[in-house]
Amino acid sequence: MKAKDASPFKKAFRDLQRDNVKITLAVVFVVCIAGMALVLGHAKIHLPLLALATVVGGYMAMNIGANDVANNVGPLVGSQAITLGMAILLAAICEVLGAVLAGADVVQSIKGKIINPAHIQNSVVFVGMMLSALLSGALWLHLATAIGAPVSTTHSIVGGVLGAGLMAGGMKVVEWRFLGGIVASWVISPLMGGGIAMGLLAVIKHVLSDKEDKKQAALYAMPVLVALMGAAFCWYMLAKVLNKHMSLLAWQEVALSGVLGLFTWKLFKTYVHNRLPHLENTRESVHTLFTYPLIFGAALLSFAHGANDVANAVGPLAAIVQSLQEWGNHTIPTKAYAPTWIMFVGGMGIALGLSLYGPKLIKTVGSEITELDKMQAFCIAMATVITVLFASKLGLPVSSTHITIGAVFGVGFLREFLQRRTLQTRQMILDAHVGEDASVIKNFLERFEKANPKQKKEMLAYLKALKKDNNTLEYSIGLSKKERKTLKKAYKSELVQRSVIKKIITAWLVTVPISALLGALGYYLIDLFNIVERL
Repeated sequence: MKAKDASPFKKAFRDLQRDNVKITLAVVFVVCIAGMALVLGHAKIHLPLLALATVVGGYMAMNIGANDVANNVGPLVGSQAITLGMAILLAAICEVLGAVLAGADVVQSIKGKIINPAHIQNSVVFVGMMLSALLSGALWLHLATAIGAPVSTTHSIVGGVLGAGLMAGGMKVVEWRFLGGIVASWVISPLMGGGIAMGLLAVIKHVLSDKEDKKQAALYAMPVLVALMGAAFCWYMLAKVLNKHMSLLAWQEVALSGVLGLFTWKLFKTYVHNRLPHLENTRESVHTLFTYPLIFGAALLSFAHGANDVANAVGPLAAIVQSLQEWGNHTIPTKAYAPTWIMFVGGMGIALGLSLYGPKLIKTVGSEITELDKMQAFCIAMATVITVLFASKLGLPVSSTHITIGAVFGVGFLREFLQRRTLQTRQMILDAHVGEDASVIKNFLERFEKANPKQKKEMLAYLKALKKDNNTLEYSIGLSKKERKTLKKAYKSELVQRSVIKKIITAWLVTVPISALLGALGYYLIDLFNIVERL
């Protein structure tokens, strides 16, 4: 066999070795957490069942890390503000800290009104439901990660509880009004995220990128933008994460956020003033000022994710543990108090899943949907936080995953619109200079590129007047109408990948149904073989 024929086999062997390492680390993790459950679980009976539930909860946490955390760091990596390895390390640390330190003293085990515990027969049924819900959600997330589709982990566990609840107790068990909100979030979340991201991008382009003196614009605009980011993130942390540990009124949250925003403005203004002498008056150079705000933003989003979404893995697990500890009371827990070791299992599972299997989804969010720069990544992070805050205050059901991906879509579609408009403008300039020397056309294009928005508007108005006065002007140079349409279509598919969009939207729509089917099947098998009682 020739050497070149052997190279594919060598590559396949190296990939297999890497997969074996990942599988080995995952197995070591589940063995360790199973032992931790037996030592720290304090369950008097059904110890094998406790170990199994902990393993399934850890598996769910790993899949959350592999799929959901990409939304927080994907734009950061895609904009090249930080390397993939550093992003994974940053997110992993913040996820664990968020889960352990702020993961909530109370974890709602039935995911807030999915099922009515009054219609559940006994602890055996309840434990079987929670176990099958965990497993079904984890399996669907695993599949979604394999095909490169970022989906909502909350919707995954909701579907699992729904399917298991229907199988265990019938239609009367399910709170259908809550599920109506889930369906509404499929539309509300991406539209709100995309709209806010597009608005922010348009504003920042106007006050920063489109200015002729970008360094001077950065001196005034960047501290204000970062101060708004600091205030928004402070309010987000107070309202969505720390509210479980400290009770503040709405005006107090706003006041504290405003104070932090002013402090951030002063601090970042000093930073920008010191950095400007080392920067060039170019878009790319000025955009490097977004790097540190993006890193801090991703760290806070990961901390908040660890504090909130870890409940998707450990909520049902905590309910199972409490049910086993109170097995003789024949009561169904509506809320489960999660001890520190359970939060640690969730946090470490998320961190491990992110480290081993997260890069695929990070690349999807960061670069495969559309290419991103630092300014666009900043708009996506801001849009995510603002949308979650705005929706929560209005009582609208939203998914942070759908918001972030919707913001990425919005940024990409706005870039498409601007690119098409640029293409049309260039063609208009060419058409207006029919028969003139090539150097004249080149000079006009260069002046147009350097002009500010007001000057561009005046130049285009001049061309339109010239075209109106010269009736002989024809589209005889440049591109034909058919060629322009073809080029527009090429730009459209280049900037936002339609195939990736279709795959993601399809995955969103089938998340609840598929996880519900898996949950129903899981509970059927658990009940058929009496697994809960046997273990």
